[in-house]
Order: sequence, then C-alpha cells, then structure tokens
Amino acid sequence: MKNSIYQALSELEKNNESAALCTVTSSKGSTPRHVGSKMLVYPDGKFIGTVGGGDLEHRVLDEAWIALSDGQPKLLHYNMADPARGDVGVCGGQVEVFVEPILPAPLVIVIGAGHVGKAVVHLAKWMGFRVAVSDDRAEFCNPETTPEADVYYPITMDKIPQQIKIDKRTVLILTTRGSAVDAAGLAPLLDSAAGYIGVIGSKRRWATTVKALKKKGISDAKIAKVRSPMGLELQAETPEEIAVSIMSEVLMVKDKGTGKAMKGN
Repeated sequence: MKNSIYQALSELEKNNESAALCTVTSSKGSTPRHVGSKMLVYPDGKFIGTVGGGDLEHRVLDEAWIALSDGQPKLLHYNMADPARGDVGVCGGQVEVFVEPILPAPLVIVIGAGHVGKAVVHLAKWMGFRVAVSDDRAEFCNPETTPEADVYYPITMDKIPQQIKIDKRTVLILTTRGSAVDAAGLAPLLDSAAGYIGVIGSKRRWATTVKALKKKGISDAKIAKVRSPMGLELQAETPEEIAVSIMSEVLMVKDKGTGKAMKGN
C-alpha cells in the first residue's frame, strides 16, 4: 500500500492535481495503526491507504477535506478510550495524525501576449507559478513568440473558462490590447472563482470598460472583483518593470500582505 501511495503522489505532481496526505506520526498504547501509516485523500472523496478505520478514519477524512479547502496543514490528536466522551475508539491508546495538503503551484493565466504579457509570463514562471497564455491572435500565442509558458490557448477570452479549470488559486492577468477586447470577453471570467483578476490600463480605460460591462447587465458586485489599473504603484515604465508591479500585487493578494515598505513595519 505504501508503494501505491508513493506512486499516487508522483502522479499528483505529474498531473498538477491535489490531495491530502495523512500520516500517523505518534502512536501510544493500543492503536489500530502504527507510526508511518498513510492515507491519501482526494478532493472527490476517494482515498487510498488507511490510518486506522472506524470513527478515527472518518474524522481524519473530514479534516483532510478541510485542509484541501484552506491549504493549511494540521496535527490532529485523538484519544481512543471512551467514545461516550467523544473519543474515536476503545483501544485505550493515543494517536496523532499529520494532515498535509498537497497542492499544485497556483496557475497564472496571462491574457494578451504583447510586450507586458511576455514579461509577466517570464516573471511568473521564474517565481514558480504554472503559466498559461491566451491570445486570440495565434501568431502571438505560441512557444516561439511567447516562450516559457506551460500551455497556450489561441482563443478569445470568453472561451477560457471552457478550456481551463479556474479555481480560487487561479490568477487572471489581462494584458490585453484595449478596452474593447476586455468588454467583449470579461463577463465569463467574472463568473469564475479566480482569486485574482487584474486588468492593465489607465483609470480612463477601465471606466470605459465598466460602462460597456454595465450595458451588458453585469452587476457592480462582479465588476468589483477586478483590480484595474492592476499592480502596485512603483512608477513602472518598461514592460519588465510593469510585470514586477503586477506580480507584486498578485503576491500581496495571495499571501495577504499589506504592500507597505518593510522599513518601519
């Protein structure tokens, strides 16, 4: 069973999938499983391996799914003496289980493969993100003109949710060529669960886009999901500097930073 779990872990990394690894780290007295016993829990409810069965395992499964949702590891402590007081069994021992969520690197989707888009692709990949590029102009959306991305989608923006699974860890960065492109394709992205949606451009450009979105019946609540102009104020000018500004804001949002200077904090 151990070998199958390790093989499954390798498949997770290969396929950029998620699971929670549950390991018995301490076992005192009479317990159903020994230290090192493992169980791998998938988001769809399936699991392989075991940490003991019964109520113990059911509770660990529940904690594993919570860990997959919030991304936080946890060390669980259980007594196995008296179910009447809430214990998980009657063996008489104590057990600890470490639950570790295994999550793929967050996905950055760069929409618009112009000069800034290419710089964002390079920086995001260097920072360890998985990177997808989309542009309705196929001549811009390929490994030759925009290298370093993991995958390419030469499609219009509105079709992206049909091609890519977008979850709360997904970052959407729109470095598009104009407000008309944004207004035409943003609506389906606003319905997604993306944790960050940023649109490049001036305040005036975004105001024009907002006006067009409202004409389509897009609610203020959905529009409010967007950060535009995106990025932190760095007085950035070159594509590379603008990419740093954008990815700095992405990190700030993802890791709940303040964006303030470290000096004086």
